[in-house]
Amino acid sequence: MKRIAVRRSGVHGRGVFALRPISAGELILVYAGTVMSWKRAINRHRRFGKEGHTFLFGLTDGRVIDGSLGGNSARWLNHACVANCEAVESDGRVHIHAVSDIKPGQELFISYGLLVEGRLSAAVRAQYECRCGHRRCRGTMLAATTYRG
Repeated sequence: MKRIAVRRSGVHGRGVFALRPISAGELILVYAGTVMSWKRAINRHRRFGKEGHTFLFGLTDGRVIDGSLGGNSARWLNHACVANCEAVESDGRVHIHAVSDIKPGQELFISYGLLVEGRLSAAVRAQYECRCGHRRCRGTMLAATTYRG
């Protein structure tokens, strides 16, 4: 029985939704795609990407997984400030685990924790505005250590 499905999200574009109960701690997905350098990923995004929309997942070794090339459903996970899933990197792979029990029909979320270089102008902040709607929403998809609201 399928555990998840990708469909239209009320938060942003497409999202990943539970089709059956998922228990806290359960492995849900492995983020798939082509592993490459950040330089190549940025160049590809400039040439082929949609403005403000990427499937890039940074790895601790400085490389990135580009989910737009050979990716799976994990690329559609949306951000939430209080997420019900977490991404755990191990041996160059990113595993998506539930951090709380998830009911059928619920959307799955991770906290993006994005980092940006340079000054956080109003325009940059607007690019990374959060739409999760959680009562504890920070208003941004940027990492808490980056954002100085």
